[in-house]
Amino acid sequence: MATLYIIGTPIGNLGDISFRAVEILKKADLVACEDTRRTLKLLSHLGIRVKMLSCRAQNEEAAAEKVIKVLDQGQTVAYASDAGTPALSDPGAVLAGMAAAAGHDIIPIPGPSAFAALVSVCGGRDKTVVFEGFLSPKPGRRRSRLRELMAMDAACVIYESPFRILKLLEDIVDIDSRRYLCVGREMTKVHEEYVRGAAAAVLAIFSQKKEQIGEFSVFIAGNKL
Repeated sequence: MATLYIIGTPIGNLGDISFRAVEILKKADLVACEDTRRTLKLLSHLGIRVKMLSCRAQNEEAAAEKVIKVLDQGQTVAYASDAGTPALSDPGAVLAGMAAAAGHDIIPIPGPSAFAALVSVCGGRDKTVVFEGFLSPKPGRRRSRLRELMAMDAACVIYESPFRILKLLEDIVDIDSRRYLCVGREMTKVHEEYVRGAAAAVLAIFSQKKEQIGEFSVFIAGNKL
């Protein structure tokens, strides 16, 4: 029985990689990853040279079969998505499920997560926080799901691109302009920014910017009514 390690990698600042993650990457016989180019930059930064295999959303099942063959040979495999913790709006769940079904150990190597990072600094007091990830890019579906989320007695965290962040904030304001938000932008990077306050006020701040740059994570407080 061999081991597949699921590794959390930095969401921006390479200094956030854990000592244990580095140790696992150094001893791995194969590193499967979402994008070999992205992960190669991290490995090069760490001075690690190892065989790599692309395992992304579009080919995850086929790539997982290749990984299982390597595990069947008793070799150690590490998996990393582009940034953060695999299977949270990233590939990894299919691979982990198939490897477990094949009888191999699946061990998590905890690390960075935009979801956990935002919740830790948002100042929200909700006992329950729902992780939603990316909403549908289709306006109707996005608004419908957003209404469902904001009707819950629980907070939620949504990821959004710079191209749709204003539309998302506008939809939130339309539903409840006073709802508390915390928006994290470029987290852990040089220009990281956190904007907190009522939805209408947060929208006003971002609307004043000439352009939206970076990836966004949005914390929406639960419905207290």
